[in-house]
Amino acid sequence: MEKLKTIAVNVATVALISLALIWGNTLYRQHVQFDKGEKGWAAGDFNAAVAGYESAIHMYTPGSSLVERSAKRLWELGEMAEQKGDLPRALIAYRSLRSSFYAVAGLYAPGQDWIKRCDARIAELLKRQQGR
Repeated sequence: MEKLKTIAVNVATVALISLALIWGNTLYRQHVQFDKGEKGWAAGDFNAAVAGYESAIHMYTPGSSLVERSAKRLWELGEMAEQKGDLPRALIAYRSLRSSFYAVAGLYAPGQDWIKRCDARIAELLKRQQGR
């Protein structure tokens, strides 16, 4: 019986260490992708910024502030494109934001408020595009 307890403790320890390593790796990659988005933003490279922020959200880790910061940046990119009258790029930003949260949904579906906001804005932009 003692041997069985030792095996169970070892298996649990290995499982916890593995989960911690996966979480840490994902968090690190999330930081890398967010930094790519920030560099794209600073350089005025819309595509690089969208790709970086979208990827940061895809590296979803519970409790990470970078998910919310990335979402806000994608929203800002959409708003800036709208202000310039570039509706196709605005749609890209809003759709990227929405699809990022759909992509990370599992047992828990984060970003539901963002998805609703994006759905409303996308519908509005599509109506505006059709009215042209």
